[in-house]
Amino acid sequence: MRTALTVAGSDSIGGAGIQVDIKAMSVVGVHATSVITAVTAQNTQGVDGIFPMPEEFVQAQLEAVLKDCDIKAVKTGMLYNAEIVETVADILEDHEVPLIVDPVMISGTGCSLCDDDFVKALKKKLLPICELVTPNRHEAEVLAGMSIKGEDDVTLACELIGKQGSSVLLKGGHMKGPKVIDYLYLSSEFNKLEYPRLNKAGHGSGCALSAFITANMAKGLDIVNAVMKSRDLIQESIATQYAIGKGDVVVNPMVKMKGESDKFRILDSLDNAAAKIVDIVPDEFVPKAGMNIAFALKEAAGPEEIAAIDKRLVVHNGILRKNGPAKFGAAEQLSYVLLEIMKHDPKDRCIMSLAYRNDILDVMEEVGMTAVAVEMPKDKIAEATAKAVGIAGKVPDAIVDKGSKKDRIIRLIARDPELMMQKLENIL
Repeated sequence: MRTALTVAGSDSIGGAGIQVDIKAMSVVGVHATSVITAVTAQNTQGVDGIFPMPEEFVQAQLEAVLKDCDIKAVKTGMLYNAEIVETVADILEDHEVPLIVDPVMISGTGCSLCDDDFVKALKKKLLPICELVTPNRHEAEVLAGMSIKGEDDVTLACELIGKQGSSVLLKGGHMKGPKVIDYLYLSSEFNKLEYPRLNKAGHGSGCALSAFITANMAKGLDIVNAVMKSRDLIQESIATQYAIGKGDVVVNPMVKMKGESDKFRILDSLDNAAAKIVDIVPDEFVPKAGMNIAFALKEAAGPEEIAAIDKRLVVHNGILRKNGPAKFGAAEQLSYVLLEIMKHDPKDRCIMSLAYRNDILDVMEEVGMTAVAVEMPKDKIAEATAKAVGIAGKVPDAIVDKGSKKDRIIRLIARDPELMMQKLENIL
């Protein structure tokens, strides 16, 4: 299962911090590991006390998790002081993993959650190594060193916060207007995300949003898609927030967006299959440009609804390895073959590419598999796939490229990655 990490404080009321991060990540289908930076005594009315963890113990927690788990994305929340910021930054800068920084400074009830040196350390040590920072209006004003009153101020603030390379999601919940407008600053460009304004966001909304984003990035989504999907989730979380005490309501992180669970299952299935592929496939079956496996959503309408291993599986220094995570839209050519296959049998939703071997057709025949050899020109790949189905009288187990002998490709077809692994084992 994909795993993410939250580095944040503990909220004794369970509406924010580590507690809400774990719930939010679980909703997205990610296992949440955690490093606790501080323990708070708080409830829905305020914060009564803060006990920061010694930086040595924060370091011990981080190292324990990172040396054991394959962490796909990390978020930081409440870090409280400069010493903890520096400890976390020094460890994470040695790990190539997406980092999302939620620059927590004040609780939802208006209480300070950081000391005086925190902001300076955050700007110097953590922001330069993060992928995305998610400030609200107040936090953005502090990080940018300016007042934010209008859209021009938002633009400048994002540029100042992101000047060292990070993307910025400046949340608009604390700004006035009939709609909530969030601003995503990415690669020197701005995207405005508009949503209906609901009731005042409850306790934990910022934590839940950054946790949703982190989990979606752990699933292989890029920043834009992770933010958009997560923003839909937090909108539903705010719409269904509830009361547990005498003060602020808390957001409901245990929401689910329609159709998302199917995507998560597809990504997990591909990850599991890829892990097996790197263990069992000999180098001779790997095309020079790399191999891939793709799996489509039911009734997929285009390549964006078909997931594959990003940047393929390739042989490097004699070792087959994944170049990236499972990701939707990552294998356009395989997707067009699979889309044509699904027109003939919608249940066949998985395809894998292998390098051609001289004896492969004989091996397939011996194990009872149907293979068809046709020319597969890139500009007529759908037509060639339909021709292969026509020759076989059904969807074959494999379509073999009949083109030039150089770099010929075999495309195995199955209903899902688990059955694909069975077919693969039969011919190896």
